[in-house]
Amino acid sequence: MNRIEKILEFLNQQPKDNFLRHALALEYIKIGEDLKARDLFIDILEETPEYIGSYYHLAKILEKLQDKSSAIEWYEKGMAAAKLAKDDHAYRELQAAYEDLVY
Repeated sequence: MNRIEKILEFLNQQPKDNFLRHALALEYIKIGEDLKARDLFIDILEETPEYIGSYYHLAKILEKLQDKSSAIEWYEKGMAAAKLAKDDHAYRELQAAYEDLVY
């Protein structure tokens, strides 16, 4: 059984587990299923905006899909969420990626 199948099996038991959904999205990225990854990250963040780790990956996928305005929007949302959570490391990582894209 491959990693995606294993994660999907776990998700059948815990469908709203953000760690598992995030892991599945990362696996989708590895195999070039960027749209599936994007949709999973969006689902996670719309349901749980404080799940900081998904903002960076979602925005990077959007950049790859050449959706710059959406990438900027998600970087900004991620920076706001990281600031609220007092997660300085995530904030700096998001800010650096944001600045690379915008400037």
